[in-house]
Amino acid sequence: MSLNSSDSTFTLQPVNATDFDAMVDLRIAALRESLERLGRFDPVRARERLAAGFFPEHMRHIEVEEQRIGFITLRPDEGVLKLDHLYILPASQGKGFGGLVLKWAIQQAQSQQGDITLSALKQSDANRFYLRHGFFKIGESEFDIDYRWYLNTKASL
Repeated sequence: MSLNSSDSTFTLQPVNATDFDAMVDLRIAALRESLERLGRFDPVRARERLAAGFFPEHMRHIEVEEQRIGFITLRPDEGVLKLDHLYILPASQGKGFGGLVLKWAIQQAQSQQGDITLSALKQSDANRFYLRHGFFKIGESEFDIDYRWYLNTKASL
């Protein structure tokens, strides 16, 4: 699938099991600053957390000009779609790619007549991003804030 940002076309590409190590590196690069802010940066834990949520059949690489800049995991979970991962490399953030990928995720939810749930790390810039894209805070734990996008709410993208 091809999507357009203001000056670049990007695609969502399938993920396979051999992509795991590269995806761990990308996840660490994308989350490092937020995790360090919370005093929770640990590369071993980052690897373990991705391994626990590694579902290639529900994952897509985000590529710009055939370069991977991020990935998304959107999987079915008890009647909703669970957005487990949406990571963009720091050098590619702020260029509209995350918003367009999130718009794609919302289109998937709409086609399945369901909501989207996710958790974002506290003190992460991702919290403002999800609120800006029509997600509502529904809960909180020690390190995360839980959000939900509702099918029957007109979210403006």
